Amino acid sequence: MRIVADATLQAGGKVVGVIPQALVDREWAHHGCTELHIVQTMHDRKRMMAERADAFLALPGGLGTLEELFEVWTWRQLGYHDKPIGLLNVANYYDRLLEFLSVSVEQQLVGDWQMRLIRADSDPVSLLQSLVQAAGTSPAAHLNQI
Repeated sequence: MRIVADATLQAGGKVVGVIPQALVDREWAHHGCTELHIVQTMHDRKRMMAERADAFLALPGGLGTLEELFEVWTWRQLGYHDKPIGLLNVANYYDRLLEFLSVSVEQQLVGDWQMRLIRADSDPVSLLQSLVQAAGTSPAAHLNQI
């Protein structure tokens, strides 16, 4: 996350950080963010990020990334939001997850309609354009900051 934040700031972009106090106490906060919101819990963090987001984009990551991806995806299928969700499949990182999800569809545990709620792409520009378009915002306003 720090690398993405630093690159965004160096390119003149805006970075909004939302971090629970427990992680600030471990000195994991990025104090160079344009905005830094310190909240009490991870639930507070996810709520604030979901409220502020126009779209959700999961980059390759660990358990926290997967948990947040599946939570916003579940929220979308339940109708809690109608924001686009993207999965950036850099270096085929998510191939096995996508294969697993295909098996879940084949076994009728996940519906095709649920799979259509997320977009996966290995090309970041293409994926961002797709998310911005789906969010109904102006692509030029967002993509000139990439």
